[in-house]
Amino acid sequence: MSGQSAISDPAAVAPRHIDERSDLEAPDERTADPGGVPAVRSTRPADERPAEAGSRSGLDTTAVLPYAGSRASTRTRWLRSWMLTAPVDVVALLAPLLLTQNYWRGTLANAALTVAIFATGGLYGPRRHIGILDELPSICGRLLASAAVVAIIAAERHDSVAYVGGFMRGVAISAGLVIVGRAFSRMFANLARKRRWVEHNAIIIGSGPIGVELARLLRRYPQYGLRFVGCVDAPSRQGTAAVPLIGTLDDLEKLTTMLECDVLVIADPDCPESTLMEILLAPATSRCDLWAVPRLWGSRSLGRYPDHIGAIPIVKIGDTTLSGPRWAVKRASDALFALVALIVLSPVLLLCAIATFLEGGRGIFFYQERIGRYGKPFKVIKFRSMRPVNEHESQTNWSIAHDRRVGPVGRFMRRTSLDELPQLWNILRGEMSVVGPRPERPYFVEKFSAEYPNYAMRHRVPVGLTGLAQVSGLRGDTPISDRARFDNYYIENWSLWLDIKVVLRTVAEVFRGGGR
Repeated sequence: MSGQSAISDPAAVAPRHIDERSDLEAPDERTADPGGVPAVRSTRPADERPAEAGSRSGLDTTAVLPYAGSRASTRTRWLRSWMLTAPVDVVALLAPLLLTQNYWRGTLANAALTVAIFATGGLYGPRRHIGILDELPSICGRLLASAAVVAIIAAERHDSVAYVGGFMRGVAISAGLVIVGRAFSRMFANLARKRRWVEHNAIIIGSGPIGVELARLLRRYPQYGLRFVGCVDAPSRQGTAAVPLIGTLDDLEKLTTMLECDVLVIADPDCPESTLMEILLAPATSRCDLWAVPRLWGSRSLGRYPDHIGAIPIVKIGDTTLSGPRWAVKRASDALFALVALIVLSPVLLLCAIATFLEGGRGIFFYQERIGRYGKPFKVIKFRSMRPVNEHESQTNWSIAHDRRVGPVGRFMRRTSLDELPQLWNILRGEMSVVGPRPERPYFVEKFSAEYPNYAMRHRVPVGLTGLAQVSGLRGDTPISDRARFDNYYIENWSLWLDIKVVLRTVAEVFRGGGR
C-alpha cells in the first residue's frame, strides 16, 4: 500500500510513542500493574469508570485502561462542528440589517440560500484538519453563487439600479463578514482541541502499520479532536500487533458503548470488507462517525475537500443510519406529506372504501402485524383486497400475482397500489415512513433474515409506504437478496431528494398500473 513505506519499523517505533506522556494529554495519573502494563487511575467516580463497565460486559479491560477516556470527551460528545460554524455564518449574513432595514427581505433570502448552499456543499461537515485556507475557495465560490441568484431576483423585482446597488453592497459586507467569522471560528475550534476542551473518543480498527501510525499521531497531536482509546483487529493479529489491542472486531460494539466512543477510524484491519461492514452496521457502531484511510492514497476523487491526520489522508464515510438532524428532516417531511395526502385524497379513499364494501361486504380494512424499525411489530392498515382462509395463512402465505381469491375491485386496487393508501395513517402515527423498506410479516422477516445476511439491516429505519426496491421493479416474485440490497443502498445514501425521486417514480407506477 502506498504510504506504508514511510514507516520503516512501526513495530519498534509505535509503542514508544503511544505509551509516552505527551505534554498535551489530559492529566490522567499513570501507574504500573504487576505485569508491567501501564494503567490509568481515572479521576471519574468508580461507577462511571470504563474498566468496571468492561468487567460487567465480560471483556478483558487490562488493555483498555491505558487508553481510557477523559472528562472532556464525556462532556462534549454531543457537540458537532456545525453548532459553531452555522450560527457564526447566520450572524454574519444578517449583519447588514444593523445598518439598514430597507433590504430586509433580500437579506433574509440571501442568508437562507447561502446556508443551504453551504450545507449541501459539505461546509458544515466534520473535519479532522481544520484550516480556513482549505475552505476559502469553496466558501468564496458559494458566496458568489448565492449573491448572483439573489441579485438577479432583486433586479427583476425592483427596476432600480440604485436599489439593487444598495442591496448588493450589503451582500458584499455580509460575505466579507462570513469569511472573517469562519477564520475566527476555526481558530477557536483549533484552540479548543489543542487545550482538550473538546474531544471525542476514537477507536482505530486495524493494528497494522497505518493503524499504529494513526494511534501515535492522535496521542501526540490533539488538534485533530480525537482521543485515541485503543485499537481492535481480527483475532489473527492478537499477540502480534505493534500496539496492544483492547479487543477483537467481535468486541467492537461492546467497546464503543463501554468507552463512550463517538468515532471509528478504519485503518488496515485484517479481515474481509464484508465482515467489517456487518460489524459496522450493528446498532451501537452505526451511531459512531466513521472515517477511513483510503487504499489509493494518490487518488483525488475521494472527496471535495481533502482531509488528513498528519500526512495520512482520511475521508468521512457517509452515515449508515438515519439519526440526528437527518432523521428530524425525514420525520417532519413524512408527517407533512401524510397529513396533506389524507386531506387531498379523502375522496379517493371514500370511493375505495365503498368499492371494497360492495365487493366483499363488511370489513373494508385489513389489519396485519408487520415488523418495523428496530424489529418492533405494529399493525399495518390496508384496504381488503382478498380474504385469506384463516389467520395462519394470512401470516405465512406469500402473496403472488393472479391470486384467485382477489376479485376485480381488489385486483384493480392492488395493480394501482390504492389498497396501500390507508397506511398514510400509519405514517402519521410514526409507525411508517413515506419512503423506506416495505414492511414484512414476522414469519418472513425471521425466515429471510436467516437466509440472507443483509436482510435484517433493512430495519435500521422505519418501513415505508413505497421504497426504492419497489420502484426499481422488485415487487412480487422477485429475489429477496436484490430487494435487501436496494433497501440498504437507500438507507446508506438517503437524502430528501432521493425520497422525492422515489415518490415521483411511485406516482408514475400508479398511473401505469404497474403494481401487483
